[in-house]
Amino acid sequence: MTTRPKPQQSFWGLWNVSFGFFGIQLAFGLQNANVSRIFQSLGSSVDNLAFLWIAGPVTGLIVQPLIGHYSDRTWGRFGRRRPYFVAGAVLSALALLGLPQAGVLLLAAGFLWLLDASLNVAMEPFRAFVGDMTPDDQRAQGFALQTWFIGAGAVIGSVLPAVFAHLGIANTAPEGVVPDSVRLSFFIGAAAMVLAVAWTAFTVREYSPEEMAAFGGESHAAPGSQPLVYSSRGPLWLALGAMLLAVVGELELDKQLYVLGGGLVAFGLAQIVLRALQAKGALAEIMSDLAQMPAQMRQLAVAQFFTWTALFILWIYTTPVVTKYAFGATDTTGAAYNAGADWVGVMFAFYNGVAALAAFLLPVLAKRIGNARTHALCLLGGGVGFLLLLVLRDQWSLLLPMIFVGVAWASILAMPYVILTRVLPPHKFGIYIGVFNVFIVVPQLMVATIMGGVIRSFFPTDPKWTMLVGAVVMAAAAFAMLRVREDKPA
Repeated sequence: MTTRPKPQQSFWGLWNVSFGFFGIQLAFGLQNANVSRIFQSLGSSVDNLAFLWIAGPVTGLIVQPLIGHYSDRTWGRFGRRRPYFVAGAVLSALALLGLPQAGVLLLAAGFLWLLDASLNVAMEPFRAFVGDMTPDDQRAQGFALQTWFIGAGAVIGSVLPAVFAHLGIANTAPEGVVPDSVRLSFFIGAAAMVLAVAWTAFTVREYSPEEMAAFGGESHAAPGSQPLVYSSRGPLWLALGAMLLAVVGELELDKQLYVLGGGLVAFGLAQIVLRALQAKGALAEIMSDLAQMPAQMRQLAVAQFFTWTALFILWIYTTPVVTKYAFGATDTTGAAYNAGADWVGVMFAFYNGVAALAAFLLPVLAKRIGNARTHALCLLGGGVGFLLLLVLRDQWSLLLPMIFVGVAWASILAMPYVILTRVLPPHKFGIYIGVFNVFIVVPQLMVATIMGGVIRSFFPTDPKWTMLVGAVVMAAAAFAMLRVREDKPA
């Protein structure tokens, strides 16, 4: 087949392709800065926060590869990726409306599950969408603009409760009730989510299967014609999961570890059954793609594992750390605690603002030293930010570590995907980005199942030490990036 280059996008073309991420990240900003606050307001203790967040990682582990798989193969009246991110936006809006209204801790955790699942449905196709709509030499610019929207959306989502409190809307509430400032912020987030994604859906025309085939010689239907690979490592994963379950039971460790052990058992069993039956279908194809992931993706997966372990620690434990050590508060109904929780929103807004600015500087640095080294340098800076969070106590000085975290966040949102989309087959952008995001979800699952037990066992009254753990694993991510090759294998 004769191929032709994919057209360059204008600035406004790139704008429209990525604008939906503004709404998605506004919702993420609200979630990251306020969910721990909501859970604590509804009666959760600090050491149970990680477990209550567990629905998100478990859901993402299942949803993202499936959405990637099916979006690679979808083409209909409404396009290829658009049906998924529009449906995800509507469901996310419903979850945003319900979460601050829940009133009961278990119901709030259920709404968080719906929110995280829906955000995954909306977000995963957007990553592949940039790859679909841009040529290779414009992809770094596309992801940089997407990162800017992510930063801008998160800034607004993070500061909304503080802004409403400043305007006189109630920022405190009785025990078991979420403050009005938070509730109103979530309502606005729901509207912004739908409107932003609708903008992209209605202003961007996706390339047809015939056009995609002409650009790269492959169509969206090509993956189904490839032979499947069945992994032989199922018994290993099964044994590892069973061993973990046995150790948890024998030593009476934190029961949250059963989730991790059960997941390993399920993964091993799935591989064994698929190999024995030589099965076909979505699950078999996802497992096959997982077994055949490119070398660069395997190298990046190690760095992603450590990176997102640190990030999940940041999102869960910054609120209890800041409210206790900088504001001297543990009573979730008091003004001091809620002022501290609002300040966490400001801190998160600040690092996202830094990320929005840094997004346009990273491609310049990457041209000089390469994408992988740029990302390693930024991650190392993120580790410095965690160390500063461990030792700083003044409210305003806590913005300093957010500069380091913000630069790292900008790189996290762009550099791995720039590297990936240069080595992945175009007809598999969706599935491989979905599989790649598994290495974001697994560390979150580990933090959610392990970190609560670590706090109870080693520093039950000192959550600040979670920041030291974050610094160590972020540094490990930086060193892992030094092993990543950017060239395609010969």
